[in-house]
Amino acid sequence: MAHRSRLSTILIDVPTASAATAATFWSRALGVPARPVPGEEQFTSLPGALPGLTLAVQAVDDSARFHVDFETDDLDAETARLIALGAEQIDQWLDCRILRVPGGHIACVIPRHSADFDQHATSWD
Repeated sequence: MAHRSRLSTILIDVPTASAATAATFWSRALGVPARPVPGEEQFTSLPGALPGLTLAVQAVDDSARFHVDFETDDLDAETARLIALGAEQIDQWLDCRILRVPGGHIACVIPRHSADFDQHATSWD
């Protein structure tokens, strides 16, 4: 059965202790507001920085890095597709499937959430 997905989010992961300073830096560097995400205190959104994509600072209990999110209408199918391409699932947090992709970066598979998903998603068989 076909499913759809899209690259939806780029996250700037920073240690929790420096998240506020990092969010202020990125906000000022990009000329966009830094907005805390209600109910998800670890995220600070940077709306307008990347038209068509979400950019946010995420406080993590880990080292600084960048990671991307694939938004999908079928978590199992998209996770399997990316694993077939060489990714490895290393963890799961709520509905988010956390993968390590070739080259060592982190990519998460997350449920569909954006208003423009239909406009930007690719269909996969």
